[in-house]
Amino acid sequence: MGNFIRDIFYFKNYYLDFFGSLKPEVKSKFNWTLQLIATVDRVPEKFFKHMSGTSGLYEIRVEVGTDIYRVFSFFDKGQLIILVNGFQKKTQKTPKAEIALAEKLKKEYFDEKD
Repeated sequence: MGNFIRDIFYFKNYYLDFFGSLKPEVKSKFNWTLQLIATVDRVPEKFFKHMSGTSGLYEIRVEVGTDIYRVFSFFDKGQLIILVNGFQKKTQKTPKAEIALAEKLKKEYFDEKD
């Protein structure tokens, strides 16, 4: 993997608390995926996908075996990616409460920044 073209930033402890709860093989897949997002010009949607119907939220997608994990993120100043809440996905649809939380955290991030 090449040079970093995007910086990844954790907003408060949301991602780190989630990450801390994961099994080692899931952690390493998340680390690999974040490195991919940071270094690859066009990240495949399989790993990083815009969430339609949101205010610019992106889903970081990790699958290990049959387990599916998601972390919400958004852009600040184009190349800075801010990570917020993560969860294990148990159903086809992304839980509305998780999307609502991510939207709230995004607003909080920009409010605190200004």
